[in-house]
Amino acid sequence: MVGMTGWKKFGVVSMFLAPSLIALLAFSIGPMFGTLWVSVQDWNLIRPAEFIGADNYRELWSDDDFRRALLNTLYYLVGYLPLVIVGGLALAVLVNRKLKGIAVFRAIYFLPVVTSWVVVALLWKWLLNPSDGLVNWGLGLVGIEGPGWWTSRTWAMPSVIIASAWKDLGFVMIILLAGLQAIDETLYEAARIDGASGWRQLRSITLPLLTPSLFFVVVISLINGFQVFDQVWVMTEGGPAGSSTVVVEQIVKNTFSYGRAGYAAAQSVVLFVIILLVTAIQMRLQKRWVFYG
Repeated sequence: MVGMTGWKKFGVVSMFLAPSLIALLAFSIGPMFGTLWVSVQDWNLIRPAEFIGADNYRELWSDDDFRRALLNTLYYLVGYLPLVIVGGLALAVLVNRKLKGIAVFRAIYFLPVVTSWVVVALLWKWLLNPSDGLVNWGLGLVGIEGPGWWTSRTWAMPSVIIASAWKDLGFVMIILLAGLQAIDETLYEAARIDGASGWRQLRSITLPLLTPSLFFVVVISLINGFQVFDQVWVMTEGGPAGSSTVVVEQIVKNTFSYGRAGYAAAQSVVLFVIILLVTAIQMRLQKRWVFYG
């Protein structure tokens, strides 16, 4: 394109960008505007939609079920994020060693990430079975009476959190492992010469230089956490008594079980705005704790 100017250059650039732009419009931007349009309609997916303005949003404001689902989603995030980030960091440090066969261990830790959510959820539903599960059986061997797990209102959400963290640990591990291997080894050598302990090296070298990777993990994990659904649907179906219901599960039920696609679209828009705000705040605050270079 050297020497091209004006409309000719614009045409060539547009030609190369067209495949990506068409896909973006068809599968991302288009559905977003479609959801916004549906959110101001009364529609059951069968009969013609009827425009009702902001009625869905007004109802949403006073909907106790949606409020409970949102609080449960936040509860999930509070339990899930520390587990997956601290656990992923510990695994990354553990496998960041030049040992024979270490690649095998990395692959084993990463295996749950590429496993279907349905399979993982069913596996943990069996492991956490109050009557016949291996977890309660193991607790019984040391004299501890296991909880009801996914059948209990108190333990249903922790059951989902445990399954989610186990599946996603490998993803966080790989991202942080890449960050660890990008740190210059001479920094650790200089620290050891100065007498720095392993903990001091972790606090003063590893964590500060790992903050870009940690920031990426936090952002992605929060976005995915707000959209938690598969494991809840398979393990608890939002129960018992709504103790593990989450926002996306409410959206699915309102759309396909209750025939309230317009109301579900309004819930989707609200969830999108929340995720957008949380991500924008993180992008704003990254200057305070993320160190590049």
